[in-house]
Amino acid sequence: MADTPREILTVAAFQTADKATALTLINRAIATADAILAKAPGDREATLQKGIGIGYRAKLTKSRTDAQTSLKIFEALAAKDPRDAEAQMVVAGWHLDAIDQLGGFIARTVLGARRAMGDAALDRAVALGRNRAFFPGLAAMMTIRQDSDDVDGARKLAEAAIAAPAVTPLDQLMKRNAAAILPSLRANKGKAAADLSRTLLPFGRLKG
Repeated sequence: MADTPREILTVAAFQTADKATALTLINRAIATADAILAKAPGDREATLQKGIGIGYRAKLTKSRTDAQTSLKIFEALAAKDPRDAEAQMVVAGWHLDAIDQLGGFIARTVLGARRAMGDAALDRAVALGRNRAFFPGLAAMMTIRQDSDDVDGARKLAEAAIAAPAVTPLDQLMKRNAAAILPSLRANKGKAAADLSRTLLPFGRLKG
């Protein structure tokens, strides 16, 4: 049974097949994070997970307000600790996911998403999180999804994820996902790797 905001959001993003259930879980995670923050204002983990939850809700409901709220939370965390790899990763994900979902022009015009900012934050996240499989594993999928011709870059990231420690459930998940796309990357099949990555990223198998 998932109890923490992080656990609840992991179930919503990677283990849930329908949109209504995912949204219920997301709202539960946000409420749980709010309860933690009511007792411990400024709690970094609760703040991060609240931001992720709001960002996930924005993705599923296409709420501009939620999208902008989540970015403010992520940017504040990154500014507070520029060496926080998770904060860098969520900033990267915000920009690059918006571009993938909406297209570059609309994402830039409506939300202010920028590929250059996403790429820079992704590079920082990988550099700062070299001791965990989560960062290069997620980066490998985001890289090949963004550019199916960037096989070499995605392959190097996937191989780094395979070699990195998997100290948390998310590390273990991303290591498995990196292993799943690696055969296509090694065979220079960028589109196949990109298509598979889309199903392995958050809500990639969602229906409804």
